[in-house]
Amino acid sequence: MNSVEVTNLTKIFKTQVSNNITALDNVSLSIGEGIIFGLLGPNGAGKSTLMNCIIGYLNPDKGKILLKGDDTSELNLKYRLHIGYVPQEIALYQELTAIQNLKIFGSFYDLPAKVLNERISSALHLVKLEDRKSDLVKNFSGGMKRRLNIAVSILHNPEIILCDEPTVGVDPQSRNAIFDMLKELNKQGKTILYTTHYMEEAERLCNKLAIIDNGKIIAEGTLSELIALLEKRETIKIRKAPASEKMIESLKKIGEVTETDFHYEIIPNNSNSKNSELFNELEKLQLPSHLLELSSASLEDVFLMLTGRSLRD
Repeated sequence: MNSVEVTNLTKIFKTQVSNNITALDNVSLSIGEGIIFGLLGPNGAGKSTLMNCIIGYLNPDKGKILLKGDDTSELNLKYRLHIGYVPQEIALYQELTAIQNLKIFGSFYDLPAKVLNERISSALHLVKLEDRKSDLVKNFSGGMKRRLNIAVSILHNPEIILCDEPTVGVDPQSRNAIFDMLKELNKQGKTILYTTHYMEEAERLCNKLAIIDNGKIIAEGTLSELIALLEKRETIKIRKAPASEKMIESLKKIGEVTETDFHYEIIPNNSNSKNSELFNELEKLQLPSHLLELSSASLEDVFLMLTGRSLRD
């Protein structure tokens, strides 16, 4: 049985000033039990709308959602206890302490006091905030607030956790800490639906991935299955620097040059050319070797091929 089954989901937002907006267009997804499932897409693609439909905040216009095999459209709110939700925006009381926040949110689940206190202690241990539990949230760093948000989402011991861009605005150390927490929750058997703007996060964390654009799922599979969609599995990249920028016109004579935020990427004019031949040409241009990079295709390559735009648009 899948943890989450979304079938032919459609959500249309009606507007008075322009055409209606189809946020989700016949979306279907199957999320297996005990996996980390990554949902990728540019801003406005439909990721958060899908999350809000799953948690019951929005009602879809068509389609249905099954949680653990139960049709959510026919059930009362108690079945939402399957789900823990980590929102994109920080959802905490800033003027209260960490433990006060946890007690308030934990009270929503009608847990016995002893059970709630045990859950709070366990959550604080997981997110490594035991020594800061009595501090006001307003004095926490962004990463600490994100971690406390995760603690709030698991107090009722949900089987499914939805994380909507949980690492936005945090430093690398906090990001790694959040990864470790999510991996630990996954080891405990939790199913995690994870949306992100960082493709390296999805590559690192997720067992399975889906790409959504303009409200439609345009690709789904494991990382290797998605990369298999590419014709070109290796890329030759040249890091942007004054030396490489001066040679851009000469590089265009060697092959087709595309540009990203940090690199130039070259596809040789002769598709049968070996990489060594291309490197020989680059050496003739006296391009410093430390600027050259030969890498396997990545999730970003797949995303750009399918959508034609950066995930951070």
